[in-house]
Amino acid sequence: MQDSHSRVYAAIAAIPPGRVASYGAIAARAGLPGRARLVGKLLGEVPDGMELPWFRVLRASGEIALPKGSRGFREQVQRLRAEGVEVKNGRVALSAFGLDANLDRALWGMP
Repeated sequence: MQDSHSRVYAAIAAIPPGRVASYGAIAARAGLPGRARLVGKLLGEVPDGMELPWFRVLRASGEIALPKGSRGFREQVQRLRAEGVEVKNGRVALSAFGLDANLDRALWGMP
């Protein structure tokens, strides 16, 4: 596995329960700014046996990227709500549940 791919998976794994992050925020955290599409691609190629909180990754608008009404969409909504994340019309308020611009502070409690 490429180092950049490992960093993306590590950034996704580090999203705490009850919080969400955009594809772009994950790319930036992995040291790959501007590579949001790569994050989406890698989520579709998670190696067998790797458990990731994929459902915590959303579009920059806070929208769920999966087609509304699809099985994956319903599962993502269910998993987010189980963690206390409010989902309205397939969207999460990033101002309330998203990681702020300083991901180190949000993830690790650093000032």
